[in-house]
Amino acid sequence: MASAYFTMLLICFRLSITTVLAHPKQIPLDASKLEAWIGENMREFTERKAQLAQGKNDTVVDHVLAAAEDGFRVITVRKDGRGDFKTVTDAVKSIPSGNTRRVVVKIGGGEYWEKITVERSKDFVTFFGDPFDMPKIVFNGTALHFGTVNSATVAVESDYFVAANVAFVNSAPMPDGKRLGAQAVAMRISGDKAAFHNCKFIGYQDTLCDDKGRHFFKDCYIQGTVDFIFGNGKSLYLRTTIVSVANGLGVITAQAREQVNDDSGFTFVHCNITGSGDTYLGRAWKERPRVLFAYTYMGTLINSQGWAAGEHSQSHKTVYYGEYKCMGPGASSSGRVKFAKLLSEAEAKPFLSMTYLNGNKWLLPLPNL
Repeated sequence: MASAYFTMLLICFRLSITTVLAHPKQIPLDASKLEAWIGENMREFTERKAQLAQGKNDTVVDHVLAAAEDGFRVITVRKDGRGDFKTVTDAVKSIPSGNTRRVVVKIGGGEYWEKITVERSKDFVTFFGDPFDMPKIVFNGTALHFGTVNSATVAVESDYFVAANVAFVNSAPMPDGKRLGAQAVAMRISGDKAAFHNCKFIGYQDTLCDDKGRHFFKDCYIQGTVDFIFGNGKSLYLRTTIVSVANGLGVITAQAREQVNDDSGFTFVHCNITGSGDTYLGRAWKERPRVLFAYTYMGTLINSQGWAAGEHSQSHKTVYYGEYKCMGPGASSSGRVKFAKLLSEAEAKPFLSMTYLNGNKWLLPLPNL
């Protein structure tokens, strides 16, 4: 009897674990509970990694990442010469191709006038700044001189990139409608499984190229005018401030999903949209953009229509533009375009958990430096 009893307990325990994994906790409506929700998801990864180290067959952990995080290396950048390097560029160059171990580039305060590419062969790189003396990486590249995606002040092509407490700035002047090639990217993220914590992305047109891969943004600040969050990434933006500085027309997103089976889209949760201009939440740069705003405050700058059809005459039939329990004067459903969706709880649910990014497998707490 005792054996049968313990067998039943084991079965129930396994069923409960399966249920938790199959039905992950949703992002809470109450913003005050968001930090605890994030901590719980990251804690689950840490616990699974420990199980992996004990030889248990854990199929819900990123094995490559788990190995890379076993003892990270720190290199320092300081403008005054008291670090390992004086430039971020030289620090990145020092990381070997085929890198398999986490390298934290700890960046001292100040402005770094540099144009940086973290190459595809350099995975597991972290840029880490001081939140009270945030370093700024600045350049003024434009589409006229480099092409849009290559104008980025910082371009990341590798996987498992992390940035915390860093400002990425493109200082090219605001487009005036007369100059050709005035688009200017501050950050291009083209690698998979990237995370940004308390970072700033500052520019005008095309500020943040969320190019491809899965990306997590938390407590960030994104500033621009037109299409200033664009690309074909699959990204979750949490508690992020989005600021339009447009003088006239403003557009926040230009998500670039093209095919029905493209697994990409932007989800904004507990964000704050403020600023100036006659601003739209998004427009259809490509045929099938997918963008969702949930639990987000929208200021008076948001045009009552909410969304624009963009460049494709039939895009009203193919876009997926969703809003769920947003607030503020710009969130009013009165006047919204017919192709925008006011989502039900069931429709919003797939976008409102870490499984949207498979984040439980790879999102980690920041290192304690």
